Amino acid sequence: MTEAATTEQTPDDDIMSLSSVDQYLTFSIGDEDYGVKILSVQEIRGWEEVARVPNTPSYVKGVLNLRGNAVPVIDMRMRMNEKDPQYDNTTVVIILRAKLKGNERIAGIVVDDVSDVMNARSDEIRKTPDFGERVNTEFIKGLVDVGGNMVMLFDIDNFMQHPDIYDDDVDSEE
Repeated sequence: MTEAATTEQTPDDDIMSLSSVDQYLTFSIGDEDYGVKILSVQEIRGWEEVARVPNTPSYVKGVLNLRGNAVPVIDMRMRMNEKDPQYDNTTVVIILRAKLKGNERIAGIVVDDVSDVMNARSDEIRKTPDFGERVNTEFIKGLVDVGGNMVMLFDIDNFMQHPDIYDDDVDSEE
């Protein structure tokens, strides 16, 4: 057997390498690119006005009716301190879902636009740098270099557990 023959990938190798790859929907907030696991995306909707909820932070836009369910909508641009975000024909709401503590949670995030779907292997994901108290990275799970551009991976579990989205006391009573 030649040396080249011992290094060729077999179909089984291809399947194993594909299984360690996650797909991410990429989106923009200002000049920054983010990605969220595609399996967490329920749907993508164009921006539409939502029902405002009193006594909530300005970045909590309200709730939308999604097939009979009230879904909280968070403007991530405002949440990440973007000044004066515009609502235009590229503004979208990404409806995300996660299963936490046995409960399915659904929420929408408002972003500037949706870009593409990218693949990332777990060994390509870099740890989020610790910037200390000055920079809030609570919703960033890691970073991936895509053609020299850093894409921040959105941490849906931390996001869905945030008190702005769901109150854990309510969940524990059910």
